Amino acid sequence: MNEQTPRAERLHIAFYGRRNSGKSSLINALTGQQSAVVSATPGTTTDPVLKTMEIHGLGPCVLIDTPGFDDEGDLGALRVQQSRKMLDKTDLAVLLLSGAVPQNDEIEWFRLLEARHIPIVVVRSKADLFTGMSDAEAEALFGQRPLRVSASDRTGLDALREALIRNLPEDYNQPEITGSLASTGDVVMLVMPQDIQAPKGRLILPQVQTIRELLDKKCRVVCCTTDQIEGTLSSLAAPPKLIITDSQVFSTVYAQKPAASLLTSFSVLFARYKGDIDYFVESAAAIGQLREDSRVLIAEACTHAPVGEDIGRVKIPAMLRKRIGPALRVDVVAGTDFPADLTPYDLVIHCGACMFNRRHVLSRVAQARAQHVPMTNYGVAIAYLQGILDKIEY
Repeated sequence: MNEQTPRAERLHIAFYGRRNSGKSSLINALTGQQSAVVSATPGTTTDPVLKTMEIHGLGPCVLIDTPGFDDEGDLGALRVQQSRKMLDKTDLAVLLLSGAVPQNDEIEWFRLLEARHIPIVVVRSKADLFTGMSDAEAEALFGQRPLRVSASDRTGLDALREALIRNLPEDYNQPEITGSLASTGDVVMLVMPQDIQAPKGRLILPQVQTIRELLDKKCRVVCCTTDQIEGTLSSLAAPPKLIITDSQVFSTVYAQKPAASLLTSFSVLFARYKGDIDYFVESAAAIGQLREDSRVLIAEACTHAPVGEDIGRVKIPAMLRKRIGPALRVDVVAGTDFPADLTPYDLVIHCGACMFNRRHVLSRVAQARAQHVPMTNYGVAIAYLQGILDKIEY
């Protein structure tokens, strides 16, 4: 992986602390460049700042500089809210202590990170300030001895990198996109309609990533559009081991696929790769319980100008209303917008989330589970609506 590694595929390391605790200076020291604005004035960082880079031993990363969680006033509260939103994306956290004795909000944020099962590295970045609590006392409080790191003379940076490597989340090595469905030598056929959402000269990200993984696995990859399925299959000496299609043409591909070929979709594969596929499949049954007075939330990971053929805003709502009734209410959110309270909804349908890291998707799954709201994804929902969910692979 290099600088072109998609942000969603990078380890997200967030730096949390009070204002002027040294978060920005430490990130600049780690990156070796002025990635974040540094000032003696408290509250200089007003919005999360994301910097992509490579860290030896960790690989491609996103370093997140967050506003101080002790910010004040109405505007300060909004900044703190932005820091809280970053928790959903955080794979690994660095908590900076700001003074001689840990403050209540520092302890509170440590517990908050701990409750979310986010690995934490505690740092003392201004060594001259720490005379009121010994390292042993701090270790008793945080369960680890804080690292002494100085951004000004770069001491302790190697120890910090080593601590980050030691504290990598257990699921950092994410599952493969295709998992056990394809292996060396298998012929895999990809059905990829090129519609208005895939501009000329481009493939959508899930297609690109899936092709790359299959090539890395030494599979033989054959690509075609929906109108070329029959001809592509007839050109092969034997049926492909696996067919991966765009979910929107599931029924068309299913009707033409050889009996020996397995079938799935890019969205279904990403449901497992990014989220909780078992929960998504289980939750799809909620579609059968929807009524015209039900309410459904469509969640898109990316933000884009809606187009006429938009799958989340147009096609899936149309499929649902055709089955349930025209009065069914469907709301749409995009990007980082996601309601804190999901209980007004009878079902959440999420996109494949190619633009989110896995931690972000799983945080939404956890939220839905905690509020007892079924949550599925585009591909799984479409397969259910077309009556073939039990006939596809995931």
